[in-house]
Amino acid sequence: MLRLDDVSVRFRGPGGTPALDGVDLDVAEHETVCVLGPSGSGKSTLLRVVAGLQDTDGGRVLLGDRDQRGVPAHKRGVGLMFQDHQLFPQRDVAGNVAFGLRMHHVPRAEQDARVRELLDLVGLPGAGKRAVGSLSGGEQQRVALARALAPRPRLLMLDEPLGQLDRSLRERLVVELRELFRELGTTVLAVTHDQGEAFALADRVVVMRDGRIAQSGTPLDVWQRPADAFVARFLGFDNVTPGTVTGEAADTGWG
Repeated sequence: MLRLDDVSVRFRGPGGTPALDGVDLDVAEHETVCVLGPSGSGKSTLLRVVAGLQDTDGGRVLLGDRDQRGVPAHKRGVGLMFQDHQLFPQRDVAGNVAFGLRMHHVPRAEQDARVRELLDLVGLPGAGKRAVGSLSGGEQQRVALARALAPRPRLLMLDEPLGQLDRSLRERLVVELRELFRELGTTVLAVTHDQGEAFALADRVVVMRDGRIAQSGTPLDVWQRPADAFVARFLGFDNVTPGTVTGEAADTGWG
């Protein structure tokens, strides 16, 4: 579905510090991949590159085996949902969800049917006529998700999708999102700073550091077997000490 092949992005100016430094990444069809990393690790730049919002200085981005160089964002067939929702306040819920369908000139009857289908899926049946301003934060998040899914994107990208919600609501919604993506067979690339959110949502977790991928694996693999001290500390393991492993024995400062 998605492949990044030796992708590099450098900040302009003296030294050309890399935002992405030779990144290789594959996302399979129907897979949910969550990218984690500290501020400045390159995770948001990676998302922008795939979306067509950021030019690359090297490498290739392929969607469905097609090189996306020169393909504008609106022709890539991807959906993007931001942290701040960016709903249109002048439109009601149905008008927001139908936005992408109108841009693709979908007939009105099909628009109405798709809007009803998605509002049911995200847990907002019959909410089409409600004003955006009357919605809670969680409801706005659901509308933004429905809008992103409406044109049936081949890849859905989420940028800190639950970042503005309180923890209890985030924990509930992340379970609902995982079930929804499995039901729809959606391919998802998500960026988040919340480790719990990533490990609950993802089929695969990618940890980034200084524009490179430090580790990629299933949530269980990454949690149980951090690739290095950076990944271990990033995940919250403070009990890291140098040691030498010989066979099945380890010699550390702790004995």
